[in-house]
Amino acid sequence: MGRRRSGELLGGALVAAAACGWGTWPLFLRRAEAAGPLPPALESAFALGVLTVATAPVCLFDRVRARATLRQWLGVVWLGVADALNVACFFAAYQRTSVAVAVLTHYLTPLFVAVLAPVVLREAPRRKVLASVALAFAGLCLLLAPLRAERHAGDALGAALGAASAVFYASNVLVNKRLIRAFSGAEMAFYHGLVATPFLLALVPRGAWSAVRGESIAVLGAGSVLVGALGALFFVWGLRRIDATRAANLTFLEPVVAVAGARVFLHEELTAGKIAGGALVLTAAAIVIVDAARRDSAYTAAPA
Repeated sequence: MGRRRSGELLGGALVAAAACGWGTWPLFLRRAEAAGPLPPALESAFALGVLTVATAPVCLFDRVRARATLRQWLGVVWLGVADALNVACFFAAYQRTSVAVAVLTHYLTPLFVAVLAPVVLREAPRRKVLASVALAFAGLCLLLAPLRAERHAGDALGAALGAASAVFYASNVLVNKRLIRAFSGAEMAFYHGLVATPFLLALVPRGAWSAVRGESIAVLGAGSVLVGALGALFFVWGLRRIDATRAANLTFLEPVVAVAGARVFLHEELTAGKIAGGALVLTAAAIVIVDAARRDSAYTAAPA
């Protein structure tokens, strides 16, 4: 029992460290962008390329012995395309709006998972999901403050890009559920990166690489290693030791760290409307996660 408890504590610490690290992405991105122009596709390709290289050796000992089918390999291909669009949209959102708007709209992911699950996984729709969607919509209205002077020109587009990244990430969550018996976490990270990185490189505007400065590459490289690669590995290792629901709850540290970091280091304003709107969005996501956990527990406890 003591060893199991220690494993759960270690798992929780690893997931929490990953989430906190992800919350520092805006600091790396804004610093890299201050040194010179960086298209979101270039930033994303660099980050996922580093992740792919970092996870390659981990696959040697973190493997699933089952032989994947053609359909499962096609699922990995979709993971690569969807994650490429997820990261590109997310980084583009950071460029066009405040950190708070970008990261909180990205955290609509649990709601999109719940909405899409009846279609993809043939799960029965639930009233709590509809209530959570309404709650999140109210939060977005407060977050974007459409009738207030504090609203910025890029907020609407930034929010749309953040929400788009959440849709693609939700797709990855659902597809991952179908692939966990054929691939380990490290294998999925590596194989999907082999698809995502070339896909993003094809989207980089012509001549963009020649305009990138060395300082931008250095900062982006540091973020890709410390936040991207290590964060992904910490999350995978932590997820082995704790249940998925607890891990999902711990990832809420990401928006908290991102918004706090933007306030302290980037001097972004944090109004009462943004705080209230963000709280509603995160509450809606938490309701969905807790409801899913209860359903999973009831299913597990039910007699065969």
